[in-house]
Amino acid sequence: MGVQLGNIVPKKQVELQEFAGKKIAVDAHNHLYQYLTIIRDKITGEPLRDSKGRITSHLSGLFYRTANWIEIGIKPVFVFDGEPPKFKKITLEKREEAKEEAKEKWKEALEKGEKAITYAQATAILTKEMIEESKKLLDAMGIPWVQGKSEGEAQCAFMCKRKDVDFSASQDYDSILFASPRLVRNLSITGRRKLPRKEVYIEIKPEIIDLEEVLENLGINLTQLILIGILVGTDYNPGGVKGIGPKKALVLVKKSKSIKEIFKNVEWNFDIDPEDILSFYKNPPVNKNYKLEWKEPDREKIIEFMVEEHDFSRERVEKVIDGLTQRFKGGIQSSLAGWFKK
Repeated sequence: MGVQLGNIVPKKQVELQEFAGKKIAVDAHNHLYQYLTIIRDKITGEPLRDSKGRITSHLSGLFYRTANWIEIGIKPVFVFDGEPPKFKKITLEKREEAKEEAKEKWKEALEKGEKAITYAQATAILTKEMIEESKKLLDAMGIPWVQGKSEGEAQCAFMCKRKDVDFSASQDYDSILFASPRLVRNLSITGRRKLPRKEVYIEIKPEIIDLEEVLENLGINLTQLILIGILVGTDYNPGGVKGIGPKKALVLVKKSKSIKEIFKNVEWNFDIDPEDILSFYKNPPVNKNYKLEWKEPDREKIIEFMVEEHDFSRERVEKVIDGLTQRFKGGIQSSLAGWFKK
């Protein structure tokens, strides 16, 4: 779920086209979960599947939406999670329990003939097989990916701090706690979207969060921002401290002289020491030996994987491949000449 800082963090809405020519480190797991959640039958909640019954929603989102970014001129690099920290175990266990409960409610809704999409979305699971399939597809598309040592957002932040990319991309705000200079949200869910359980639609646009601007606007430093996140709740202490939201946490960290003073005056009901969480955000394990190289898409491999193996429309897939190839060769937009050069 990530840390919930939306109420106090300044953000700037922009058009997707403003990222043309920018390199973006994409939190792969975060985005693949989005595809698995969103790309489903609107009534039954069933994900896309191939003729063998294998789920393909993640491949559909990864292929078509990444191609859309490339058409605009965005240079994505996908970053995959490594081993999560040991103190995330409780969070992962709770997520599994919630998914099992959602499965039961989904089943009941289908049996009653009710709309089941909401329950179905909550059951999304990203398997090891799906991750390997995603990497295989990216290789065929000529899009680089990086294997993180631990949290993908930490790796994205590291690459952004190194200036190997211009932005980190994730729906969660954790990237700025890992000190990413710039974060972009809503990269893959732009457009008209229906609000959950309401017949109301809103226009969603990408949002840029600038870390320096956040700290200046709130009048705090990075350590204090991380402490706000811990008080509100992170993946390592879900739910945070009872009764403390972002605004109250901001007041608390600004008036306290030390981390010990902060947590001396609140009810901390977690097994992990808050200083351990702070230390992890400030010094996460990262992969420093990566290489970013955008290559020409391999038409035969894409068709073999998407069409022959997973039953996607040959016509649609070939159209996308043509677009990817044209952009690699700089054939249709002079502004994208040299696009694939680092």
